Amino acid sequence: MPIIKAQVGYWYKDLQTGAQFEVVAVDDNAQTIEAQMLDGSLCEYEQESWSEMALAAVEEPEDWRDVFELSDEDGLDPDQPFHPDTGESPLDRIEPDTTVGLEDDYL
Repeated sequence: MPIIKAQVGYWYKDLQTGAQFEVVAVDDNAQTIEAQMLDGSLCEYEQESWSEMALAAVEEPEDWRDVFELSDEDGLDPDQPFHPDTGESPLDRIEPDTTVGLEDDYL
């Protein structure tokens, strides 16, 4: 069986156990591969034992987010302003430098 190279962000299936997991880190110095199982648990493989495993690259499971209760909105950066697509002009989103009725002396 050919050796499958571990790549961060890719999903694999252990053909002996049926377990599916995503590689989340590869440490070449420590010779380890960290994976996150479909149930959310983390595990670590030695690169030597990885090469002995019967693995297959698989597509990302459709329901992998269910364990973490994630939605598509969870991928958004919370530090960036959220502007839903309302069909408005981008100029409508610009915040004014002053507030009506207040002057800089009072801020």
